[in-house]
Amino acid sequence: MTIYLDAMGGDNAPVQIIEGAVAAVSEYGINVTLIGDEAVINNVFENRSLSRTGIDIINVTEKIEMTEEPVAAVRKKKDSPMVKGALLVKGSHEDAFISAGSTGAVLAAATLYCGRIRGVSRPALATLVNIKKPVVVLDNGANADCRPEYLVQFARMGSAYIRSAVGVENPRVGLLNIGTEDIKGNALMKEAHALLKEDSTVNFIGNVEASAVFDSEADVIVCDGFSGNILVKAVEGTAKLSFGIVKDVLMGGALNKLAALIIKKDLYAKKALLDPKAYGGAPLLGTNATVIKAHGNSDATAIKNAVRQADTLVRNGMLSALEEAIKQQEENK
Repeated sequence: MTIYLDAMGGDNAPVQIIEGAVAAVSEYGINVTLIGDEAVINNVFENRSLSRTGIDIINVTEKIEMTEEPVAAVRKKKDSPMVKGALLVKGSHEDAFISAGSTGAVLAAATLYCGRIRGVSRPALATLVNIKKPVVVLDNGANADCRPEYLVQFARMGSAYIRSAVGVENPRVGLLNIGTEDIKGNALMKEAHALLKEDSTVNFIGNVEASAVFDSEADVIVCDGFSGNILVKAVEGTAKLSFGIVKDVLMGGALNKLAALIIKKDLYAKKALLDPKAYGGAPLLGTNATVIKAHGNSDATAIKNAVRQADTLVRNGMLSALEEAIKQQEENK
């Protein structure tokens, strides 16, 4: 197994990407291949005295910038980390590709060069949110506009993903809506609700509100990419704000600081659960490969965890599980 990693993508590339790769190899024994400008990568290893054990490098001569139009860029820049990585993992059940670069470019490269699993209408980004327990939200930005049947596929893929990622059996699927009643929502949600209700292969529990992310009412929350992206970013922002408020209170005086010392360990444990770095990235479900989009501002810890996540998904056969889930949907049509 090899985890291919875009060394040039993201706000903190290449240093944090490389340090994350080194940490993943050291802690988990995972083989990592960095894709990028070999001279630049070697300079980072030398200047920071990093170990090259377990790490290979594939040299490329191009890089896709955040400001470039995604589809045009991946069509033109064939010798970029994103295109090279997508081609290397196409159809593979043994390897994975990770990039913290432009989301649009990662989606375009994976769709164009890996292709879609047969029967998949639209790939979806899946994000794990961990409040009381892990909950996967999808789509999280790949498809701003959706059709009802897309949401059914998202439900199937999200269920297969959370089984592979954290071992949740028979995951409960909820449809994100403005109320829990069956009649709530716009035309898209009403039609999707009807389709999900008829699908015997999905453990559909009905409509759920955004608060389901916090109370773990569902294991999988299905939505269009526009709503999902807003939901996930709102959760991340709320977590950051909440811990900021708690920190201000605990630093407010001598007694408060004493209390902070007492609860510091437990507080940081809770904070770690909510940190987006904990899972490292969002897999793009539905393409014919294991592709993970890491956050644009990923640091070494986030990259290390993204590599660990990719390794877990490959070992647990996520791609095969996705293929089987979509195959069942096709057979039930």
